Parts: sequence; structure tokens; C-alpha cells
Amino acid sequence: MFASVVIDVSTSKLEKIFDYIVPSCFQVSKGDRVLVPFGSKTNIGYVVDLKDTSGYDESKLKSIIKRLDETPLLTEDNLRLCFFMQKYFFTRLIDGIKLCLPPLVTSGKVKESFVTYAHLNTDTLNTKNSKQLDILLYLREHGKVRQDALTSHFSASSLKTLVKNGQVVLSKEKQNRTPESNFTVEKKNIVLNEEQLEAVKRITRSKYNTFLLHGVTGSGKTEVYINVIRSVLKENKTAIMLVPEISLTPQMFARFKQAFGDTVAILHSGLSPGEKFDEWLRLKRGEARIALGARSCVFAPLTNIGVIVIDEEHDGSYYSESNPRFHTHEVARFLAYINNCPLVLGSATPSIESFYKVKTGEYSLIKLQSRANKKELPNIEIVDMLLEVRKGNINMFSYRFLNELEHCIEKKEQAMIFINRRGYSSFLMCKECGYVPKCEDCDVSLVYHKEDNMLKCHYCAKRYKVLTTCPKCGSSSIRYGAVGTQRIVEELKKLLPNIPVFRLDNDTSRDKKEFVRTLESFNKTSPSILVGTQMIAKGHDFNNVTLVGIIDADVSLHFSDYRATERTFNLITQVAGRAGRSEKEGKVILQTYYPKHYVYRCAATYDYNAFYKREISMRELSHFPPFVSMLRVLVVGQNEEKVRLETERIFVRLKQIREEYSSDFVYLQAMKCPKKRLQGNFRYEVMIRLYKKNSEVIISKIYDVCRDVKENKVSIFVENDPQNLS
Repeated sequence: MFASVVIDVSTSKLEKIFDYIVPSCFQVSKGDRVLVPFGSKTNIGYVVDLKDTSGYDESKLKSIIKRLDETPLLTEDNLRLCFFMQKYFFTRLIDGIKLCLPPLVTSGKVKESFVTYAHLNTDTLNTKNSKQLDILLYLREHGKVRQDALTSHFSASSLKTLVKNGQVVLSKEKQNRTPESNFTVEKKNIVLNEEQLEAVKRITRSKYNTFLLHGVTGSGKTEVYINVIRSVLKENKTAIMLVPEISLTPQMFARFKQAFGDTVAILHSGLSPGEKFDEWLRLKRGEARIALGARSCVFAPLTNIGVIVIDEEHDGSYYSESNPRFHTHEVARFLAYINNCPLVLGSATPSIESFYKVKTGEYSLIKLQSRANKKELPNIEIVDMLLEVRKGNINMFSYRFLNELEHCIEKKEQAMIFINRRGYSSFLMCKECGYVPKCEDCDVSLVYHKEDNMLKCHYCAKRYKVLTTCPKCGSSSIRYGAVGTQRIVEELKKLLPNIPVFRLDNDTSRDKKEFVRTLESFNKTSPSILVGTQMIAKGHDFNNVTLVGIIDADVSLHFSDYRATERTFNLITQVAGRAGRSEKEGKVILQTYYPKHYVYRCAATYDYNAFYKREISMRELSHFPPFVSMLRVLVVGQNEEKVRLETERIFVRLKQIREEYSSDFVYLQAMKCPKKRLQGNFRYEVMIRLYKKNSEVIISKIYDVCRDVKENKVSIFVENDPQNLS
């Protein structure tokens, strides 16, 4: 018997599968982690296949040294996903395998946690030693007690003697490091309306199919998910429930925990390695049957999957922009296909690509057209900030918004204020010469954080001292750029000194407990105001929020990205949906310097169809997805000359492919990335757009070119349908 083994090495030049002999003294299974001889050393590898014969000279093959775990770490579905990703996303097999395993498990640094308990072995308290007698009496009163708790109050040596004499028994028990969820949700007896019931019926009666659940904000999509999963569990199947960011996990976890108890396991990057390992193990052993979390949760070790749900499916965070690069939708579709189960994509603002697939018949549409509470969607009022300036208002808040905020506070209700920038201001600038301080390692301007009195890079987290004079011209005339969350909080505290103001962004929520505490505190405090970035824009459900302020709606509109208007429309609709989710009516004030832009007119009336028609026609005319396939070859390294040479070499070979398939290429160009340096690495790119007809064949050839790296210390990544073009 021979095993095909993927070796755990970091270099892409060894991206191949090696054959090893399986010794007759032990069994090996697909998915096993094994120790193998590799060169002059030993290495960890993963068995991806077993076969009776090898295509290599069998006399030269080495044997597996040992199997490292009692059961295979990888499921059959895990392995199939890894091979799919290698072909579809240009990922290495070992990188796909690591996505399927909890962090540090391969190094042995994270293992199961056990706690030692002490309990009496007899009812007879036979000892003359007073310290030993104290322990025996305590155990008789309290029963089983943790050893560490016991020795913190009593003599450790006395306990050791009692154990040696057989009067006390020590036993180890498995302890789950269960993630805490202090967030509470109100328990409701929810009766599904006709639209929700029809949605549940269509999904649960289906085998492999992709459903786009297009429901307005507050339409009860989560209740549909819960009822579909409940039906799946009755059939002894499992389920995957994905949310775009860990910021949405506390509320969703609380709702699922309320509905399903301990059968839910949570997986996301905010967990400690121990918590992640224990949750992964509960899923693998079948102790938990629902995996809930962000994009990496799609690799949970489940078998017999009955449904996969991707909530807020339009969200860009479902695309991994770090190695390995992949799109969660495509991974989930493949997983649904091999399990012959439905995939549900839910959103109030579906991505243009997903809605296009509905129009072409690739996806099935389910609509939830009204809010579950039967209330109207909140009114969105557009405020022209140029008119505000002409009226003499140079404040960040319009008169209209301040008036509504006053009324909201008077009624002891809550407001949410959205600004998609953290920090105090987006940059500092010399008024005399225009100098803007930038990060030494990244081609981006530094953001001023007043609380820390520091300039920070939001890409590599480096910190710098604040400018008092310009290093270029010596002027002390320094102005602030656009406002961020920190400055808005400061202004609100001046305007409303007695009203609690909470803030949620990447600066305040790095600690998961603090993040949950902030949400919970805001939920319980009325009147109050929550200021935040994208992490407050979607998924949150607060009954007493009646006012939403969008302070600078234009932030996302001017990115040099063909998805800029789509992202702006999505954000406005999602943020607006936080208001009026219970019995009280909601209102939204949208501040912009471009009030006549079509994206705002469509968003103000919640007219997704009108926005889609405008957007899809522009995509078709300009030859952008979904009408073409788009790829970005990203070349990265610390030596700019090597990066440039590697980019040129790739570009020359891709031009040769274009000569062969000239009618299939829409666009091919090499250039520096818009952010040409990040975290000390220079970045060049080759952008490619292809007509769909022969795109699969051409993409395969592009992958072959990119596998052949010539320069040392240069990395090449291929992004299929890139979400961030900076």
C-alpha cells in the first residue's frame, strides 16, 4: 500500500505530492497527519490518497515513520475542497489543508484541555492528621472539587498523602474552552409570516441548488435560516451558517444558542487558539452539528451537510485578500454540490454578480418584500452639505441631523452614527507646501489618533509622532483631513455632555470581550448614541434605535474601483436598516456633497431593481464582471528590482497567450499597484479581463505561467475576481 502525501513546507517550489510506503505494522487513512522522512530530516505531511501501486520506482520510496493522531484530522470533504481550491484559485494544497485545521494544532502547541478533580474514595474519615482531616471533611461536604482549588486552600502535601493512601481519588476530565457570549437577546415566540414559510418550504424541499434570499432589512431572514437548519437537524444532518465579520457573531451566536443550545459551535479569528481547537473538536466528534462563524468556518470538519447559509452575501469580507486567496461563495457552492444540499445566499442588497446569476437562471430567487414587524422601512432624507456650508454651517453635522438627534434624545431613544473612517482625522497636511506624512513601509498616508496623540498606519499598524512642524518646509501650519469616529465622539460629548456615547471600530474592538461589552452596554442604555464604522452597518438588531445618521456618505463613492457605487448603495441600505426595527418608526439622515447622484436617489427609495439596471448596463458597456472574467496577478517582494523583473517576465509570457487567444482578451496591462508598497513589500500587478467563452482554458495557462517563479524572495498571487483593486 502506498500513500500520497502533501508535505508541510512553506516554499511554493515544492508544491507537489510525494509517494510513501505504508508500513504493514500500522494502518493509515486518507486525511491522516503523518511523520515522514524528507531529505535529510523528518517532516509532517498529510495523506491525501491511498493506492495499491506507485508510478515511481518503488525501491527508492521511503516509508511513513508514524501516524500522529488516533483519527484522521481531515474529512473526505476537506480534501476534495483543497483540490478544488488548488485548481480554481491557484492555492497550494498545504495552504488549503491548513485552512481546514485549527491554528497551532500541527505544532502540538494546542491540545485538549483537562482538569483534575479530587473526590473521596471512602466514607470513613480515618486520619489523625488535622490538615488531612480538614481536606476529608471539605470533600465530604462539597463532593467533587478541582484539585487546583483544593490546594489553594489546603496543604498540597497532605492531599498527596491522602491520594497515596487511597482515601482520595484524583480524576481528569475534559474541559471545553467554550467561547463566551455575554450578549443577550430577547426571547420571542416568533410566528413565521407567509413569505417566510414559503421560503423555508422551498429551501428544505430542495437538493443541490443556490438560492438568493433577497429580503429587505428587518424582513426576518435570520428566522428563515433558523427554521431551515432546524429542519436539517431533524434529518440527522449538519449545517454551516456564515456571517461576514466577527462583529456580527455575538448577536447571531446568542440567537442560535437560544434556538439550538450546545449543538452550535462558533469558529472565527477572534477566538483564542484553545477555544478554536475545542470548538473544532466538538464539530469533528459530532458533539456540535452547527458551525457558525466568518468565512473560514466553511472549512469546518462536518460530514453529511444539509444546508450552507451565507448571510450578507454581498459583503467583500467573504473574499480572502491574504494567502490563500479564495472566494467563500465558490468554496461553499462546491461543498454544497458534493453534499447535494442547498446553498442559501441572503442579503437586502445582493451583489450585482449574484443578482445577474438569478437573471440568467443560475440561481433561484426567493423574495421577502416586507418587514417582519409589518412596519415601513425608515424614511431616508438626503441633506446637501454644500447648502449647509452656504448657510454658514461648517460643522460635520447638518442642522437637520442635529435637530433629529435632539428629538431622539428627548424621547429617550437611541441613535446610531455611521462614518467609514476610524481615528480622529484621515491625514495631516502642511498648509504651506502640501506635505502629507506617509508610512515608511506602506504607500499610504498616516491617520491621526488624538486619544493616543499618534499617527498610525492602518495597514501595518506602525506608529509615528505627531507633526508640530513640517519636515519639508518647516512651517507650523498643519491642517487636519477628513473626520473619523474618534473626532465625532469628541464633538458629540461637547454637544451632549450628559448622554452616553459608545464607539465601535477596529481601534476599540480588538479585544472580543470589550466589543461584546460595548454592544451590550449600548443595547441596555437609553438614551444613548453608538458611533461606528462598517461593523455597525449590518446584522445588528436594537429595538430602541430610531435615528441613523450617515455623516459622510461619499467616503466609499470615490474609490478607483468599478464596485464603488455598488458598495455605497449597499452600505447606505444596510446602515439605514438599523433604524425602526421594532414598534417605533425609524428615520435616516444621509449627508452628502453629491445629492443628485443616482446611487443616493435609488438608496433613498430602497429601489434595488432601479440601481441594478443602471449598474448592470454600465458593467456591460465597459466590459467588467459579471460579463467578463477578471484576474489580477500580484507580484510582491522587498527588492523592487526583482519584483519589477518578475512582473515583466510574466507580462511577456501572458502577451504570448494573448496572441494565441487574441479574440478572448478584453484587457491586459502590467503596472505598479495603486498602493505600491505595503508592510515593506513592493507590489506590482498584471490586470487581465477575459471574455467568458474560453476563460477556463486561458486561466489554466495563466496559472501555469505564475507557478514558474524565477526570482528568489518574490511571491506571486493570482486573484480570481479580485474584490479590492488597491
